[in-house]
Parts: sequence; structure tokens; C-alpha cells
Amino acid sequence: MESRKAVYEQLARIGKVVVHPKRIELLDLLCQAERSVEALAEATGLKLTTASAHLQVMRQARLVETRRERTRVIYRAAGEEVCRFVGALNDLARARLAEVDQILRSLGTDAAGTERVSREELLARVQAGDVVVVDVRPAEEFSAGHIPGARSLPLEQLEARLDELDPDLEVVAYCRGPLCLLAPEAVALLRSRGRRARCLEDGLPEWRQAGLPVEEGVSPQEGSSEGERGQGPP
Repeated sequence: MESRKAVYEQLARIGKVVVHPKRIELLDLLCQAERSVEALAEATGLKLTTASAHLQVMRQARLVETRRERTRVIYRAAGEEVCRFVGALNDLARARLAEVDQILRSLGTDAAGTERVSREELLARVQAGDVVVVDVRPAEEFSAGHIPGARSLPLEQLEARLDELDPDLEVVAYCRGPLCLLAPEAVALLRSRGRRARCLEDGLPEWRQAGLPVEEGVSPQEGSSEGERGQGPP
């Protein structure tokens, strides 16, 4: 009995992380790309000391790891199983909490209101060359991993760079996952400009976890663009 209690006490260390919404948000960001404490604080709207305190709780639960880059501490998810956990938490919330879908519907970004493309369909169409895949996450997340052939067009740059997209091809936009608002907002913008556009059914983490190919680094056609080198929010 005591040994079983000890196991549950260890499991509760994970519970201490997900009890706070900002810690879930931090984990979600770290499943996209590693980041400094300063970048995480800016991305989540937290004070530096508050972000650092949350990260220490996550580190104690061994959900995140660190490395040093000169004077900066860089955080990353401790393993792919951490990101699968975050994905499972998202799935559970959508399955059991009607409030999640109500919030998404109120924002016009729910799955029912935004037509989605399956991973299988997108992969086939990428291979056929009859679609433009757009990654609307921040550029550093694109560099850390993206769908092969995708273009990096962070949401805040999309409208100004519409002329880079072939008007004869449908656009499929993706971001961080099914609860991410970036891709649906991008699709709404594209459609308002007369472009054919849909969202991927989920995001890069689910694509990676499905064992589908992922590329890293800046794509050649974007390498000369200063806007693609880490601009935008982390």
C-alpha cells in the first residue's frame, strides 16, 4: 500500500504542473521550439520572475530541460512523450469540456466552422504539387521543425506577403495544433482576399507524432529574407 501511495505521489508532481493554465501554455510553446526564459515570458505575457518560477516547477517535474547559451538559459520540452501528454490533455479537454468548443465557436475558429484538411490528404497533395502549405507560426518555430515544402508566413506578416502565394493554388495553413487560433485566423484572412484556403486538421506536433516527415531550418527561398530570421513573437 505504501509503495502504491509513493507512485501516486510521483504522478502528482505532473499534476502540479498542469494545475496552472500558464504552465500548460509554456509547455505548449516548448513543444514547438526551445526558447529562452525571456522569450517565454514575452510570449505568455508574464513577468520574467513569474515565468522563471513556473519553469522551475516544470523542471522539478522533469517535463522540461535546459541548456546554456552564453549567459542565457534555454528551455526545451524534456521529450516527445511530454508533447504527446500535452496533445492528450487537449484532446481530453475537447472531449469532456463543452466550454472549450464554446470558446472556439465564439471566436469563429472551431473545427466545425473552419473546413479542415486531413494529414493524409495534405501529404498526397504536397507530393502532387497542387497546394501551397503555409506555416503561420513564428519563424523560430518554423526553423525548429516544419512540414516539408511549407512556406513560413507568420500570421502578422501574411497580409503584406500575399503576393508570394500562387493565386491559382489552394492554401492549406497550419499552426500549433487543433486548439491554436493562428491557422483559422490566417484562413479567414485569405478567404476575405478571395483566396481558396483551408486549415490542416491539427498542427505540427500531431504531424510529427504521426511519424510523418519533418524538416528543420529555413527553406532556401526564404533564407535571404530578413523577416524570416526570428521576427515576431516567440
